[in-house]
Amino acid sequence: MKAVLIQEPHDLQVVDLPDPVPGEGEALIAVRYVGICGADLASYTGNQPFTKYPCIPGHEFSAEIVSIPENDRGLKAGDIVTCNPYFNCRTCYSCKRGLVNACTDNQTMGVQREGAACGLLAMPIERLIPGGGLGAQELALIEPFAISWHAVSRGHLKAGDKVLITGAGPIGLFALEAARARGAEVYISDILDGRLEMAMQLGAKGTVNPQKEDLGVFTARVTDGNGFDTCIEACGMPETFLACIDQAAFGGDILLIGNGKRETTFLHSILLKKELNVYGSRNAYTKDFEALIELVKSGKVDVNQMVSRVYSIGKAQEAFDALERNDGTLVKVLLEF
Repeated sequence: MKAVLIQEPHDLQVVDLPDPVPGEGEALIAVRYVGICGADLASYTGNQPFTKYPCIPGHEFSAEIVSIPENDRGLKAGDIVTCNPYFNCRTCYSCKRGLVNACTDNQTMGVQREGAACGLLAMPIERLIPGGGLGAQELALIEPFAISWHAVSRGHLKAGDKVLITGAGPIGLFALEAARARGAEVYISDILDGRLEMAMQLGAKGTVNPQKEDLGVFTARVTDGNGFDTCIEACGMPETFLACIDQAAFGGDILLIGNGKRETTFLHSILLKKELNVYGSRNAYTKDFEALIELVKSGKVDVNQMVSRVYSIGKAQEAFDALERNDGTLVKVLLEF
């Protein structure tokens, strides 16, 4: 089978590897599409601390079942599926409490274990998620959507709330969709105007470029001076986290999705003064995937709008290079097998 292999930072090759042999309780699946995530790009550029080289990237994907043992889920050869790519240990304190997304020994495909950017995978049947009739391209977008959906579900967001999302990359835009699905009025902050235009196309109530307009003035104008009910941090930058603290209403929620790489220094008394609820968010549950498949099936959200380019597996190098040079015009890039 063909596979994308990152030998070391900036050394990517498409190689031939032996086909996997499914073990007990596993299905053989043929990968159809793989999304290139920020974590995959970080592995390529050498900025992902958890990556061990060489590695096969990819954890956002869809596949077709090639063969599968008899099972009580009704899954059969030919079905189009996606998968839960976060492998948990089952024995740690988090797993025992059902918090499998926060497993202390989490092994995410493409990071701590081999990923999905290959022709075939042997996958535990329990990790297969039926596609519900969605196309293979749509199903490859469910995982990044689930990251944002899970984060939004952590807070107290309700219909009519005003929400600020800092960062209009793929996760921020999926957070926009997740918040809008709950009836919120959503505003987006980003320093790239192209991403702000995309946010408006996806239904943002308004946008702001903080390099061109004072964010505090913007917040006061659109919230009648109250601040935002929920602020969602989707960049992982100290500046955007602090912006969320500043722009949140008293008693508001801050939801953290962006994976920070630099320390943030602030006087924590502001959290007490405003009685802010700050929620971290990690991975997602299978139930999040299932809910989103139903949401996309309903036609209320068109995830295909997120796809900027699709590359064949043979052009994987070109795809990663395009994302490394991304000026904000690329949202989701997919590899097609």
